[in-house]
Amino acid sequence: MPSTLQAISPIDGRYRNKVDTLANYFSEFALIKYRVLVEVEYFLALSESGIEQLQPLSEQQQRIFRDLYKDFTEIDAQRIKDIEKVTNHDVKAVEYFIKEKIDALDLDVNKEFIHFGLTSQDINNTAIPLSLKEALSEVYIPELEKLIAQIEDLANDWKDIPMLARTHGQPASPTRLGKEFQVFVTRLKKQLEVLKRVDHSAKFGGATGNYNAHHVAYPAIDWKAFGTRFVEEKLGLNHSFPTTQIEHYDDMASLFDALKRINTIIIDLDRDIWTYISMDYFKQKIKKGEIGSSAMPHKVNPIDFENSEGNLGIANALLEHLSAKLPVSRLQRDLTDSTVLRNVGMPLAHGLIAFKATQNGLSKLLLNESKLQEDLENNWAVVAEAIQTILRREAYPNPYEALKELTRKNTKITQPSIADFIDTLEVSDDLKKQMKAITPSNFTGI
Repeated sequence: MPSTLQAISPIDGRYRNKVDTLANYFSEFALIKYRVLVEVEYFLALSESGIEQLQPLSEQQQRIFRDLYKDFTEIDAQRIKDIEKVTNHDVKAVEYFIKEKIDALDLDVNKEFIHFGLTSQDINNTAIPLSLKEALSEVYIPELEKLIAQIEDLANDWKDIPMLARTHGQPASPTRLGKEFQVFVTRLKKQLEVLKRVDHSAKFGGATGNYNAHHVAYPAIDWKAFGTRFVEEKLGLNHSFPTTQIEHYDDMASLFDALKRINTIIIDLDRDIWTYISMDYFKQKIKKGEIGSSAMPHKVNPIDFENSEGNLGIANALLEHLSAKLPVSRLQRDLTDSTVLRNVGMPLAHGLIAFKATQNGLSKLLLNESKLQEDLENNWAVVAEAIQTILRREAYPNPYEALKELTRKNTKITQPSIADFIDTLEVSDDLKKQMKAITPSNFTGI
């Protein structure tokens, strides 16, 4: 087997150790294993459907069948790949593999009910949504929740740190550093809930979705009800019906769009922190032996946030194609979805790399509180909003225009110049005292 140094994709090369857990859901081995799972569980469900030619299996027989996917090995997967070389059909190879196992285990069952009445998409359109659902719940969402918790901890740590805000890149009414981090927590939590609410839907209904073969063989059985029970109770997915030969992928597209929004929020976070670092609001912890620049010894680059942003960009490009392409198929089906579906793990992998990079970057941040305080002191003009608003409350004539004239002069606005301006106002001494007490550090809202 080639080393990771020869991998074409960085997911399987440079970053493999960061995404290794996803191989359990999106590798070729995993896809084959999930197909075996669906075929086995379908066969067991058929045995309980009342079909005369397929009697219910004993508990021991059921256990033996389930062991085919529970104890699935790379040797088993390779055997299926070897069969595929002959059949030139990946799902048919799975069917033949299970029949081989039935023969080898000398099981007294009617093996012709393996894959009975099905088309390959009944297997693919259940196996892939199932693997995607489990990857999200077992790997992706826990990692995202870990990142959200880390951001929320920082928001709490810095909740009382005043900071000059910037709108349009210009000094604006002050804020608090913790609140700005809490904004991202709130956004991510909301989109995570949206993600969790998206259905993981599966198609199951035969060659063109109508249970044609099932119905012609056993017209007395309610096959639609059978399919719904199998998909929803046995596999834990949502049963799409009616469909064509394939799942219409609308729910999967919704899922990819939800992932894209989450990624976009984290890109926004990465860029903000990158900018704060460039403004010297944060220093970064230095790890012994690490080099920031091959040419400039003084540099400590914000590489984690840059890495995260780059990987999230790639993830979103893939998610955009997946959500735009998959719901579109020619007539009852074409094969364009087949090759595209093999890539559903890639954006999750790039996302996982990004989450870990952002987490690593956040763990290195050292707050440079003196720089935040310096910027506030250098921008006394921002208290003009507070003063003019109080004057509005007091019905003072043209307060906005008066502050505008003061703050747009070429001279620097300082605490003394603000105080001098207040002294010129025809208001009470108590009101002047109230306005003079306002500073860039305490004008931070709620």
